[in-house]
Amino acid sequence: MKAFALHLRYVVTENQVTLFAFLLFVGIVGCALFGGYLVPYDPLATNTANALQPPNAQHWFGTDQLGRDIFSRVIVATRLDMLISVAAVSLSLVLGTILGTLAGFYGGWTDRIIGRGVDTIMAFPLFVLAMGIVSALGNTVDNIIYATAIINLPFYVRLSRSEVNVRTSAEFIDAARMSGNSDVRLMVVHFLPNILPPMMVQVSLNMGWAILNAAGLSFIGLGVRPPTPEWGIMVAEGASFVVSGEWWIAMFPGLALMLAVFCFNLLGDGLRDLIDPRRRT
Repeated sequence: MKAFALHLRYVVTENQVTLFAFLLFVGIVGCALFGGYLVPYDPLATNTANALQPPNAQHWFGTDQLGRDIFSRVIVATRLDMLISVAAVSLSLVLGTILGTLAGFYGGWTDRIIGRGVDTIMAFPLFVLAMGIVSALGNTVDNIIYATAIINLPFYVRLSRSEVNVRTSAEFIDAARMSGNSDVRLMVVHFLPNILPPMMVQVSLNMGWAILNAAGLSFIGLGVRPPTPEWGIMVAEGASFVVSGEWWIAMFPGLALMLAVFCFNLLGDGLRDLIDPRRRT
């Protein structure tokens, strides 16, 4: 544990970009966990007397058309967007890793069946597929998570399959097999630790994509329902006011969305350096 902590410190401090991404990630997680207790106003409270106020000392990000404090809504919305992205990516990571490992390890009909299923998903534009799933099942948070997990599934299946496939005939795998290890033990103990680093990089990239997907669904009216604070809804509500000069309604949730995606994209390389055993020497 001490060695891992030292390695974490080295990875974070060696690269300033990784350090910035890590600090930004800590800030996002902090907003998701504690933002509801720190915001100065109730994110759902309306006050038409204060509607459409520009950023000022009382309302740092201004107010929207119903007089709600935009700063409070942006901070509180972090929890929901992070919940959707973490749940969706975790689900697709687990299922995709299992399916991809089985396809790469056994090959044959197992590989063909799983491969055709992945090809079927990839045949559709992914966001359009997510729209169809949510439209058919209903625009609830659970269905948004399922739709986002399904469209992310092919990335993990293909990546894990390729990583397992190139190691199937490796000498350490042959040695482990001759030592009497079962197929399950081979996949869990010998394959999984070696395919984990590239999978973690993919997780970081997909976290940003999952947030964008959830925001995009909300923007077109298929995501989280108002008045729930969510970045995509807030951008959609503020888009119609940009022409009349109330730019802050859409700008600040849009900036929050951009920073979250930017953070997870930068964090990918840091995760690879942290998890890859070859970089701990």
